[in-house]
Amino acid sequence: MSKSEADQNPLSLFEFWPGSIFYTPIVLYWIAMGIKYRDLSISTAANPRIETGGLCGESKSSILDMGGSTAQSYIAPYVVFRSGRGSERRALDAMERKGLSFPVVIKPDIGCNGTGVKLVQSREQLEAVLPQFPYDVDMLVQELITYPVEAGLFYIRHPDEPRGRITSITYKEAPILTGDGVSTVEELILRDPRMGLVPQIYLPRLAGKEKNVLAKGEEMPLVFAGNHCKGSVFRDGRADTTEALTTRLDAIMKDIPDFHFGRVDVKAASIEDLRRGENFRIIEINGVGSEATHIWDRRTTLWEAYRAQFSHYRQTFLIGAANRARGWKTSGAFSMLHSWRKQRRLLASYPLND
Repeated sequence: MSKSEADQNPLSLFEFWPGSIFYTPIVLYWIAMGIKYRDLSISTAANPRIETGGLCGESKSSILDMGGSTAQSYIAPYVVFRSGRGSERRALDAMERKGLSFPVVIKPDIGCNGTGVKLVQSREQLEAVLPQFPYDVDMLVQELITYPVEAGLFYIRHPDEPRGRITSITYKEAPILTGDGVSTVEELILRDPRMGLVPQIYLPRLAGKEKNVLAKGEEMPLVFAGNHCKGSVFRDGRADTTEALTTRLDAIMKDIPDFHFGRVDVKAASIEDLRRGENFRIIEINGVGSEATHIWDRRTTLWEAYRAQFSHYRQTFLIGAANRARGWKTSGAFSMLHSWRKQRRLLASYPLND
């Protein structure tokens, strides 16, 4: 497909393929690499201080907690509380201790793809949201960062390298409906060149608002969590990789002990600020299980996507093998399977994200 043809296509060929189809070659690649290194879990040693290296089942807060003073100065303030009976009181007490005020972001401490992420504007909304989560699980409440630019920065540093590098930048945009004073929300979605091809992603979370008519010029964001599979639009931003940004991110990530591979999700005041390595806050840090999400730009070809996936995941095995040689232990295949099953069970119990 030519560039001009790609620019006219609102979706890439594979953008919303079922995961069982798109990820099958990647799973086979992981198995082949595991056989080569005689350990199916060797990639988990890429970030040896994190459960499964951040492949699955890891605690988000435990990764953030490892950051030293440099890293903490860039991480959006957060605090952990437990769900279940009395969770509203525990959340409010935790917010007070941390100096957080509404609006805030509520999300499960173990999660994936933005599942269960909620924007909470008030105490009344908090009271309505918390019962939607399963009983007795750790939850995060985090300051809402209102910077307009959301991005995923992929960082890799081999154990024997003094400096890491950025291998992917992805800009994440929430689709926005603009009312005409006549059409319903559902009609606007179905009429949109992109959203109309995948309405099943957007309509279920509208909670009865699909028949509402937006006033002329009124805007309605459809997604809060910046995740592609939940409806955000991803743009390839690799051209914005700069020496200044790389230096800044490297200093932050080296302040997290033995972190070598993963994606750092940030919000920035502007693209120009991000390029300068200034005025951004870290929302989340993901490990071995994270993707170089620029592949979900609609202009990316299937060949380019798989090349990026195989290239990145190859690094987890190289880094994991290097760390194993230095004395670090891998999680083991059974432990990895246990963590995956735990995460899968929890994800099925969470509410839809905002």
